[in-house]
Amino acid sequence: MAATVTEATRASRSSSRKTKGPGYVAKLVSNGVVQAFLIIVALAWLVPTFGLLIASLRSGEANATSGWWKAITAPAQLTISSYQQLLDNPSIIQSFWNTVLISVPTTILVVVVAAMAGYAFALMQFRGKDWMFLVVVGLLVVPLQIALIPVARLYGAIGLFGQIPGVVLFHVAFGLPFAIFLLRNFFIGIPDELIEAARLDGAGEMRIFAKVVLPLGLPAIASLAIFQFLWTWNDLLVALVFAGQAKPLTLAIQEQTRQFGSNITVIAPGAFITMLVPLIVFFAFQRYFTEGILAGSGK
Repeated sequence: MAATVTEATRASRSSSRKTKGPGYVAKLVSNGVVQAFLIIVALAWLVPTFGLLIASLRSGEANATSGWWKAITAPAQLTISSYQQLLDNPSIIQSFWNTVLISVPTTILVVVVAAMAGYAFALMQFRGKDWMFLVVVGLLVVPLQIALIPVARLYGAIGLFGQIPGVVLFHVAFGLPFAIFLLRNFFIGIPDELIEAARLDGAGEMRIFAKVVLPLGLPAIASLAIFQFLWTWNDLLVALVFAGQAKPLTLAIQEQTRQFGSNITVIAPGAFITMLVPLIVFFAFQRYFTEGILAGSGK
């Protein structure tokens, strides 16, 4: 009798845990009241973006004399002249390409190196693996601010200060600890049977990595790529210290703000373009991002 009660209690607890799992969250989100609340939150979140877009389409005089919401009732104020002036500014255009040249190589390097390292830490056996991974985890708590001055001196000595490769290397160095940690934790969930079966078929480590691990790890890798691209694209501090004349768009807009406090015709469209590219990247890879975030939630 006591055993029957114990089994019933365990079954009840197990059922309760399953009820509060991902299915419970999905059911809760499907509720009409919850959906209405989420829509209101999303709209409130998008108000600054919409306001920046409207401000970028108004003249400097209109922005100086009234708020952006006035354009809703007077759409004749809207014009693309600010964007035309921005595209005619060679400094801004060069800054845009500098941002691309910094963000894209950084994202690729971080993803490639972290994927290989994550595979090694998760599915390979070698001496000192646990200690090396502890070092990676320890580097997660190291703030990049403490490395600005030492690395600036090093870059000055080897001729990388004020160059795009120097900015890329700094971003890669501080992006790798989190990237390795993330991908290692994802790869370690791959069933051992798949890896062992591939090894029994004669596949080497690189073949297993390319044919088995990468396809299964695509959601996590895509999520990492989105995060890394957003962090690098929106960076200001590292660019402010190391970029020099190779300044990205964030630094160019910051200089416009500092030098011309009322130069809204450059700041507003430049800021919107800076925000538009990450939004395009996010929505383009939204499916992979969602799968990566939810990976392992059903375990």
